[in-house]
Amino acid sequence: MKKNFLRAYLVLALVLLSATCAWAKAPKYVFYFIGDGLGASQRQAAEYYAQQQKGDKKFKLAMDSFPVAGINTTYSSDTLVTDSAAAGTALATGYKTNNGIISQLPDGRSVKSLIEAAEERGWVTGIATTTRITHATPAVFASHNPSRDAENEIAADMSDSGVEFIAGGGFRHFVSKDGEFKSKRKDNADLVADMKKFGYKTFIGEKSTADFRNLKADGKSKVFAALTYSHLPYEIDRRNDNSTPSIAEITQKGIDVLTAYNKPFFFMIEGGRIDHACHANDAAGAILDTIAFDDAISKAMAFYKKHPKDTLIVVVGDHETGGMGLGFGTNYFLKMDALNKQRVSVEDKVEKAYTGDKDAFFAFIGQNFGLTDLTDKERKAVMTAMEVQDKSESGKSEYGYTPTQIAVSHIMSERANIQWTTFAHTGTQIPMSAMGVGASSFGGFKDNTVIAQKLAGLLGFRLSSYTVASAQ
Repeated sequence: MKKNFLRAYLVLALVLLSATCAWAKAPKYVFYFIGDGLGASQRQAAEYYAQQQKGDKKFKLAMDSFPVAGINTTYSSDTLVTDSAAAGTALATGYKTNNGIISQLPDGRSVKSLIEAAEERGWVTGIATTTRITHATPAVFASHNPSRDAENEIAADMSDSGVEFIAGGGFRHFVSKDGEFKSKRKDNADLVADMKKFGYKTFIGEKSTADFRNLKADGKSKVFAALTYSHLPYEIDRRNDNSTPSIAEITQKGIDVLTAYNKPFFFMIEGGRIDHACHANDAAGAILDTIAFDDAISKAMAFYKKHPKDTLIVVVGDHETGGMGLGFGTNYFLKMDALNKQRVSVEDKVEKAYTGDKDAFFAFIGQNFGLTDLTDKERKAVMTAMEVQDKSESGKSEYGYTPTQIAVSHIMSERANIQWTTFAHTGTQIPMSAMGVGASSFGGFKDNTVIAQKLAGLLGFRLSSYTVASAQ
């Protein structure tokens, strides 16, 4: 009898000790970085470029210095080549869905995100992005919708989410159509006014950037900052005038706001315009947005150094974009300094640069891309692109870019010996990195859904699906 009692007591003690240890190993502060379009080539190209800029061949991006690394598959429920909505849903909820769907299953059931689970547990949460706040990746953490394009509805969900820190672009889906700001809403709903009633300090438009930068966190007010009409500028354009904060600045502000609550926090940060640059096959644009994203990761690393026993940082990509190839043909080299003279993005700055004046366009690409020494082949490619554009009714190719945009992006890429296979996404596997408390759970080869599932298990969150009726 005594032996049985002693054995039972020891078993119970071991169980309690195990549970205590598991609880002790759970992080209190979680950073979830998602690079949209961030594949292996994008990470490697950015690191090579940074090495060349710094004159240090041993330099490593912050994300490439993490002690734990893995690789993830990204397919969605209905295709092997995912979009950001399905990939984001997988990373946010641990569930597969069809392309275009925001945190719902194909049958219409909603699925709980990590941020929603954190809010239920009394954590404070943050969402930061370089895209519109209503874009697919940020949307999956605080909204549920059968269509990623329903951004007005997504905005309503996000304004009612309770997330303590929300920052990015896209005020057009939050402001009233009859207000002072340009709006894409079809109704008179003023979600910004509603958020003020919910206790948010709001920052709308580029003119509010200074106030946002000067914000002092008090642990009492929530923060909503939609600083541009649509996406935030590409980093290559943003740094020309500094009129909007970098993703590193936004990340630091989010850290300040969330830590002021003196509670555990979950903070998702998206480098969203890496994807957009790769869609446009803009090598320099993708590289500089990747480096800007890495600077944001460095902010989290600085926080980690102050709280090493309580912090976890996970860096993932949702998919690869563009089929970016480093080296092509019979050439065994990369020439990253060929991108040094590019001053503006291909997508945002070249689209309307050609107006029919060929000499003016040659002057434009000379000044902004350093293309003053075009070879005969390159000059012919630009001339052909302008002639095709002259004959086009829309002025755009089937890919949504003008022929002149494509010509310039490909000349710049090929000078660096970079090639592209598509203007869309690819189905290639994606690298990930982790450091901090529980980081060992994320190494190795796994599907993107497992990242969210591992996070939920580590944090004691319960991810689930539910019908709208049962959730109310």
